[in-house]
Amino acid sequence: MAKKVCKKCKIFVEGSVCPVCKGNQFSDNWKGRMYIFNVPKSEIAQKIGAIEPGEYAIKVK
Repeated sequence: MAKKVCKKCKIFVEGSVCPVCKGNQFSDNWKGRMYIFNVPKSEIAQKIGAIEPGEYAIKVK
């Protein structure tokens, strides 16, 4: 089974509700992944708007 990604915040989700934005719109069509561990010190996290550490997709269709 392909991993689901929240369309709004691009974080990988295992359940039926996104833990970050509480949304329920997901996609299984994504490309690339990145892991963000330290959100306050990460320039990439600031650029993508990440507020929680975790696994994020780079591109979501």
